[in-house]
Amino acid sequence: MKTPIVLQGVGLVEQITVTEWLFEAGEKVKAGDTVVNIETEKATVGVTAPADGVLEIAVEESPELVPADAVLGYVDDQA
Repeated sequence: MKTPIVLQGVGLVEQITVTEWLFEAGEKVKAGDTVVNIETEKATVGVTAPADGVLEIAVEESPELVPADAVLGYVDDQA
């Protein structure tokens, strides 16, 4: 099953920038591993893997803004 990687507790933040993936697509990650850093207007935040599995990246590192509720990637526990 693919579990989406999303920013939790978005609150008032509307847009984010994906600044750095800490794992490559296809690498195994564990629940709680910080897999991607994102930037808001006020802070840089690490987003963690929601489950154990293989990382799939949906939003690449870029200076472009994306919606804060966007699915950044997936963790596939069947891979």
